Amino acid sequence: MMKHIPLFALLIAITIAASSHATERPNLVFIIADDCTYLDMGVYGGQAKTPALDQLASEGMQFSRCFQAAPMCSPTRHNIYTGIYPVKSGAWPNHTRVYQGTKSIAHYLGKAGYRVALSGKTHIGPKASFPFEYSKEFRSADPSEDAPYPTLEKLLIDSKEGGTPFCLFACSNEPHTPYSKGDATAYDPASLTLPPTFVDTPNTRQEYAKYLAEITYFDDQCAALLKLLDKHNLAKNTLVMVASEQGSGFPFAKWTCFELGLTSGLIVRWPGKIVAGCKSNALVEYVDITPTFLDAAGLATPDTMDGRSFLPVLTGEKAEHKRYTFGVQTTRGIGSGSENFGVRSAGTKTHRYIRNLNPTETFKNVVTRPGGDKADFWMSWIEKAKAGDTHARAMTKKYQHRPAEELYDVENDPHCLRNLIDEPKFAELKADLSTRLDAWMKSQGDKGAATEALAHTRKVGFKENKRPNR
Repeated sequence: MMKHIPLFALLIAITIAASSHATERPNLVFIIADDCTYLDMGVYGGQAKTPALDQLASEGMQFSRCFQAAPMCSPTRHNIYTGIYPVKSGAWPNHTRVYQGTKSIAHYLGKAGYRVALSGKTHIGPKASFPFEYSKEFRSADPSEDAPYPTLEKLLIDSKEGGTPFCLFACSNEPHTPYSKGDATAYDPASLTLPPTFVDTPNTRQEYAKYLAEITYFDDQCAALLKLLDKHNLAKNTLVMVASEQGSGFPFAKWTCFELGLTSGLIVRWPGKIVAGCKSNALVEYVDITPTFLDAAGLATPDTMDGRSFLPVLTGEKAEHKRYTFGVQTTRGIGSGSENFGVRSAGTKTHRYIRNLNPTETFKNVVTRPGGDKADFWMSWIEKAKAGDTHARAMTKKYQHRPAEELYDVENDPHCLRNLIDEPKFAELKADLSTRLDAWMKSQGDKGAATEALAHTRKVGFKENKRPNR
């Protein structure tokens, strides 16, 4: 009998080690806003008060150079969950879906033993590609209530008691229009500093104040969820990411490849793994989020994904991640959108190159129609421009009429006011970014105008078509 003890002991040791490793796998929480320009958030120096995010940033890492690949709700979310850029996945217009058979983080983490849930805004499809545990609470519940998220709390309790790690995507609907949440009286329209691309009218100030209040409401949602982690002693072993999504529905942000359309706020906390209160200007993209979560869970990134893990940046092993980021905007099929105004973009840390595929077309969307996107201010811009205001004329023209190419120093000009495309000293940079954009588009099967013409075929309700041969 004695000769079998070492083998038996070895088996016990292996079992204990495996069990220990399983319990060490982190829980994963990703919280995302909806149409929020990151520079408007208090944690990024903006005017919207964000005490919960201020605190989170003091406990983790705050990124200044995070980007999404498509500045609209639906392609952005498909991009996050699949780790695949929009055109390759099939989800490049708004209100879209990925190609049949595409897998998401819900498949990979679910197979690895995680419970994978999504609460709040969805905008993804088909469901077979996104087998989350779905609930509506994070979108619908009032965060000021005593227990606003009972379904999410049950997920936390069940996961803790069962020794099963969880991955939760908490998806807000704020500060998307209509701007009706939060305490707008906390923001005096007359006292606000407007971004330099805005036209100063009473309508603009009123809507901007209500929008800032909704950012604070989102901050309240974050606070309520983070308190649940503390309540159940889960914060220590939970990697939390908070992202601002694409820019707001105001001009020069959402629906554009200008810097504030593609740039996102990103704050990441993981106690004991990430140094508290640190900042990073490493280039990261939304396409990298799923690979990073998989890496944190001890899983490899599938070859089908475009993104790659930036976990080494989070843990301090590396300071840099990428040299270039890319963007795509499709207006065909969006509400009141131009039929043919596609945009493609490539950027570095300091500069962004933009290619407008059909510069003779007038850029339109729900903002530019009378009444706006449930936030009525655009017509006041047009009226002020017609009355002869120089700034109003310049901004309304710049928003709706674009040249074939644009280049901006986004480090010093994040609002993209000065187009440098024709300045000789930037000729080499322009050529480099244009070439890299061409290569990226080719790798994605993106044929520019021809791809834009197919946007309607990717909309929900259109007869499904398989991934094309490229």
